[in-house]
Parts: sequence; structure tokens; C-alpha cells
Amino acid sequence: MSELEGHCGVGYETVRRAVEENFAKRGEVGAAFCLYHRGKKVVDLWGGTADVDKKRPWRKDTLQLIFSSTKGATALCALKLVEEGRVNLDRPVAAYWPEFSGGGKEVITLRMILSHRAGLPVIDDRLTAEEIYAGTPVVDALQRQVPYWPPDEKHGYHGLTIGWLVGEVVRRITGLSLGQYFQREIAKPLDLDFWIGLPEREEPRVSALIEIQDSDVDFTLAEDSLPARMLMSHALSGSGSSYAWNARALYASEMPAVNGICTARALAKMYAAMVGEVDGSRLLKPETVDMAREEHSNGPDATIEGIETRFGLGFHLNSEHARLMGPGSFGHPGAGGSLGFADPEHEIGFGYVMNRLGPNPYLDDRASALIDAVRQSVGG
Repeated sequence: MSELEGHCGVGYETVRRAVEENFAKRGEVGAAFCLYHRGKKVVDLWGGTADVDKKRPWRKDTLQLIFSSTKGATALCALKLVEEGRVNLDRPVAAYWPEFSGGGKEVITLRMILSHRAGLPVIDDRLTAEEIYAGTPVVDALQRQVPYWPPDEKHGYHGLTIGWLVGEVVRRITGLSLGQYFQREIAKPLDLDFWIGLPEREEPRVSALIEIQDSDVDFTLAEDSLPARMLMSHALSGSGSSYAWNARALYASEMPAVNGICTARALAKMYAAMVGEVDGSRLLKPETVDMAREEHSNGPDATIEGIETRFGLGFHLNSEHARLMGPGSFGHPGAGGSLGFADPEHEIGFGYVMNRLGPNPYLDDRASALIDAVRQSVGG
């Protein structure tokens, strides 16, 4: 690879070494890392190749699809509306979205959705990729869907559906799609290079994903019934549809759980502005942050067999499978390796994006190395 570009502040040299070692020892191809500490951008590094086929270098403004790291932005939109008093976490979602009621869903609240307790981790309807990109057919299918377990009885990762569920609540309240709301209320005021639904003019900046080559992870679809052990594969396969992750159609769509496209700088700044003031702006009040990182779900996941998960409101919390800075950290990893999180106690905003997908559905070894380096640098 070419030399790293960007800036690393005094006292954060351990972080720079971790980024370099990701390229030298952990198979990094193209990536960027950004760290905010106490409201200031202290590390902003990038390097490698953004498009292996075209040998295009990773530049300062290169964008990357971040899979489930998108969920942090989606949760933020919901929490902003809660903070403004425009939605009540414990009021039935059907009060805002009447067509959602029926089949036992009339008791489901936004709190249950954000904590992965709604019982709607998958959609039974077989939708084409084009229908999923359009969004409305997914919402219609969710209106028809019957929960897989009684709402709030247990929790299971809503890998794709949480985005459309939250997105429709946002649309019913604001009249805007989640991507539009995110742009107007969060991305533009903070000057973030971050989209859920990418404008065509920005596409030349996107780094192409490199698919997993050495994974034993099986994302095949269960054809008939969906026992607990198969729910995750069904959720990730999008009800049987195959996605072309480097395609314009997917970039342009709004899949608020998985198709956010951003820079590491934008991801880190967003989280930093949740827990402190950045460039004169703060996104959430401290009491809202405390509510968001309060444990709502913990233990065996009903969607992912053999895994225990721990969630607040829309965010992963520090756990054995998602070890962040400390007990109060909250954020979201993305399949393949990306990660964004905040640590209020250390006033950290962390953003890591990359194009070579790793096999770990939680924290990749590259992200873990960066977390360890940040911990050493700030004394966490």
C-alpha cells in the first residue's frame, strides 16, 4: 500500500501504528479511521486502494458502504424525535402507523423495535431486490407480518427489518423518509459526508466492497419453515433476494439498517456530537444518551443461534461479542468490519470504514486492534 495520509495528533501514535499494522498484518486493502476526543478531531487517517480493479487510491473524501453501522444513524433519528416529544417510546407504533396493527402487532412500541424485541426479525413475503430497493413493498409486507414471538417476550437481532420499521415511524411523524430526515436534521447541520440513499453525483467517490473470500459463515436461505437456528440467514438474505452491494440501485435506495454510505470522519463526528459539543453543535441531551445506552436486552439471541447479544435503544452495548471502550460505550458494528461508537465517559467518537470484508459478524480483528490502541492513548 501507499503511505498513510492524514493527521495523527501527539499522544495518539499508538493509534497510527494500529492502522499501519492493519495494512501490514491484517489484510487491509483500503480503509479510513477517525477519532474525536473531547470534541476535537485528533486522528484522521486513510490509505490503500478504493477500487482494486481500477487501482484507484483511497482519498480523503472516499466513501464506503458500512452495512449495519448504519443502524447508529437510524437509532439517532428515532431518539431525536423522542427527545423533541414527537414520538413516545411506549406508545403503540400503530398510533402513528395505523396499518401496522393486526396479527398481534398492536402492542408493539418503538422501544420494543429499537431493543430488538418486536418479534419481527424477518419478513415471510418473498420480495425481489427491486421491491426491496423501492421500500414501500417492504413496509406493506411488515404490515401483514405476524410476529415470530410474542412482542417483548424475548429479543432477537432485527438485522434488516429494524431499519424499515423505524423508517416508517419517522415518515409517519415527519413526512420525510428516514434518509431525508437524516440529511436535513443531522448530516447537513454537522457537515457530514453520510447518506442513507446516495445521490448519483456522489457515487464516483464510493469504494467498492471486496467480498469475503475465506469465510465459513453460511448466509443461505431457509426455504420452508424458519426454526430459530435459521432466522439469521433469512434476515441477512433479505427474504430470498440477492443484493449487488456495489450496484447503483442499492446505493440509491433507502435500507436504513444496512446501506448507509459515509466517511470514517462522518461516522466519528456523528458519535462525538451525540456525547459532547462538536463545532458548536450537540445532537442529543445527556439524559437522552443515558436512556439510549440503558440495557434493554441481554442474553441468548432468538435470531442468532448460540450468540448472546446486548442492546440499548438501537445500539449495541459493550459486551463479550462487541467489546468497545468501556461499560458505558454504545454504537454499532457492521458486517465485514466497519464500526462506529461513542464513549461518553472518555468523550470519544470512533469511526472505522474499510472495503475488504472480514468474516466476523461482530467486531473484526482490525476494529478490535484500533479500539485497543485508542484505549491505550486515552487511558481507558
